[in-house]
Amino acid sequence: MFSNWHDAIKRILISFLVLLLAGWLVGEPALVVLAGTLSYLIYHLIQLRKLYNWLRDADFSEPSPPPESKGIWGYILDGIYLLQHRERQALLELKSIIDKAQESTAALELAVVMINNRGGLEWWNPAAEQLLGLKTPKDKQQLVINLIREPAFIDYFNKAKFNRPLKLHSPVNPANMLEFQITTFGEGERLMLVRDISQLHRLEMMRKDFVGNVSHELRTPITVITGYLETMLDDKKNLPARWIKPIEQMAQQSHRMENIIRDLLTLSQLETRTSSKQQSAIQLCSLLREVKQDAEQVFADKQQSIKIDCADDVYINGNLSELYSAISNLALNACKYTQPQGLIDLTVTRSSQGLSIVVSDNGPGIAPHHIPRLTERFYRVDESRSADTGGTGLGLAIVKHVLARHNGKLEISSQPGKGSQFTCQLPTERLVEAKSPDTEHPRVSVES
Repeated sequence: MFSNWHDAIKRILISFLVLLLAGWLVGEPALVVLAGTLSYLIYHLIQLRKLYNWLRDADFSEPSPPPESKGIWGYILDGIYLLQHRERQALLELKSIIDKAQESTAALELAVVMINNRGGLEWWNPAAEQLLGLKTPKDKQQLVINLIREPAFIDYFNKAKFNRPLKLHSPVNPANMLEFQITTFGEGERLMLVRDISQLHRLEMMRKDFVGNVSHELRTPITVITGYLETMLDDKKNLPARWIKPIEQMAQQSHRMENIIRDLLTLSQLETRTSSKQQSAIQLCSLLREVKQDAEQVFADKQQSIKIDCADDVYINGNLSELYSAISNLALNACKYTQPQGLIDLTVTRSSQGLSIVVSDNGPGIAPHHIPRLTERFYRVDESRSADTGGTGLGLAIVKHVLARHNGKLEISSQPGKGSQFTCQLPTERLVEAKSPDTEHPRVSVES
């Protein structure tokens, strides 16, 4: 390129000198130079006209050869033609990639929907038409919230909190259950994946019904068995000596079965019933005091120190029995697995993110690989703990479900040998004004 410009400048200088010499010979140097300059400008205007006509009439899907030209104009036209050719190749490659992506998604049973930054539909695969009822090309650029009018979906889409999928009945067939998952990309665009989970949903409902029904059916016979065993133990002095220990063990296991059935029924109710709308303002400090008293009675022989750190003016809106069950489970677990004369703290803190109820202890702690599975039903860190503590393995599952019904979550942190910390995170909207806002409520610290 540099040599072409160098040659062009050299030709201009030579032409100017020739024109100047010719003008000097005829006695009109200025007139001759002016005429030559005008001719040079006319030449460039002609070349510009060629370029304009070529670009105007060109079909960029199939680049046409440039008009014939020499010098620097030939180089410019050839360069533009080369750029057109490269752009066409890049477009063809990109189109090939897009076509392959569309062909592959067309074979999926999973609905794939691309949504622009204004919330309009850009593209979707055939599965989206079957699951969501979208129509091509009628619905193109339509707002997705105008086509899927379920309030839960509109709220999910507008809040843009896509860390968890959303489950909804299909707008095409209400008997089917769909799972929506959205991710953002680019400059505010969104990719929505929708899959049919009807079979999984039916199996889950069957499981919940089975657990609930079996638990109800087992409760009566277990209660009868426990009652007779307790009656026999009350008259232990009249029992043969060799039957006393077996009957005591039977009574112990029947109590354990009662606890398991009770917790299974609680879980079944939490899973199958909608959140109660009759919620009330609960003074959290009073609730923690009740939990503390119960834990002290159950584990009086361990002589543990249970401390509450909570402000009297903290009130939360929720279901009292459910929240008591959750916090009590955490406190009783802490007492169970903490050594005698150990320390258990019940702490409440407020922040811009919401309310935290923390149950911490200085017990043996939990290895990191167990923590993600602690809220699974019947999962145990150590199988030998079952006989020692009499736990059901359902307590943390109950805590998780109760918090979910209160728009909260459970966070667990622990280190072996350094104790454990279970944090109930509740959103700010759960906080309510204290009953007596004009009265000061000092922070209390209660120790056993």
